[in-house]
Amino acid sequence: MNSLSYASKQAAKVVVVGAGIFGVSSAVHLARLGISVTLVNDGPVANGASGRSLSWLNSSRMRSEAYHRLRMIGIDRYRTLAAKYPQAQWLRFDGGLTWDADDESNEIAAAFAHERRIGYDAQHIAAEEVAAVTPGVDARTVTPQGAIFNPGEGWVDLPSLIEVLLEEFLARGGRLVTDTGRAEVRIANGRANGIVMTSGASLDADAVLLATGASVPTMVGDAGQRIGDATPVALLVETMPVHHPLRAVLNTPRVAVRPAPGGALALDSAWSEEEVIVRPDGSYEVKQSTLQGLLEEASKVLEGNPKLEIKHYGVGPKPIPEDGEPVFGELKAIPGYYVAFSHSGATLGLITGELLAGEIATGQRHPLLESFRPERFG
Repeated sequence: MNSLSYASKQAAKVVVVGAGIFGVSSAVHLARLGISVTLVNDGPVANGASGRSLSWLNSSRMRSEAYHRLRMIGIDRYRTLAAKYPQAQWLRFDGGLTWDADDESNEIAAAFAHERRIGYDAQHIAAEEVAAVTPGVDARTVTPQGAIFNPGEGWVDLPSLIEVLLEEFLARGGRLVTDTGRAEVRIANGRANGIVMTSGASLDADAVLLATGASVPTMVGDAGQRIGDATPVALLVETMPVHHPLRAVLNTPRVAVRPAPGGALALDSAWSEEEVIVRPDGSYEVKQSTLQGLLEEASKVLEGNPKLEIKHYGVGPKPIPEDGEPVFGELKAIPGYYVAFSHSGATLGLITGELLAGEIATGQRHPLLESFRPERFG
């Protein structure tokens, strides 16, 4: 898209609240359309969920047809970006390998059958076949039901991507305002017309996009609207750089592992997130035993079982809507008030920004987002 794509624009001035992947992607796509955009964030850029995401680019396992289609288009946009930055260490397509626990919860056979049925590139392999398709895995940890290798999957380092997109955004005349504290969407005469920041300063706009991650349902609730929320806590650990041949993203019963720029590894798991303590004041406590346990689980699934050390970790809410499906678009009851709220920030980051920018610019709803409208929550 470029500024010649639309002869007339519904919105000439837009404020985007939230500088994670959805906010930054939408802002740069709006700027490409020649729209005046101000991007505001409560703290530094990428200080929310985008800074602690496994960022696995995929559409594996089971989900709705519409969600799968949007994810596949999202991956396509990343392939276009990868062609533009072929040497980038922050965006790779080296596949994904997954296996389940050796118990009644194992769904590998059903998942493989489903993926084959919908045309998703998948290979069902036994432990002894792993080394032939992807390096760096301790195949002894693969359960008897085998693993699925998805060669078309990849990963992105979202903070690095956000930095690249912001550079273009600013070059196109976009305005970035950080450390604003909480911003409120201002509503007058039944429509959104700007924001008010903690300092009392305000910004006028023809439309506002709220892309504040886990805060979206609460902020929309302040305006009398409902978005169902099932947000849990996320914990992502990044290791110190380690010399290791792993290339694929691993999703295993006890840990997920992906390569990261500079030779580091990013780790998360369901059990470690459940061990995070949420204090009464809303802050988080992560036990040393949890962090050490995550490192040990990661080492077990890696070839050579290397000793891993923590570089840093991030903890905080992981945005997930009540029904698991994304929430994108304009609030039906409040014209000019748009939202982006989804767990799939990495996979959907580029396509969501593109489609929302088009909707904001024209006022026309894109059919790819029809299944994900906020009004479904009533």
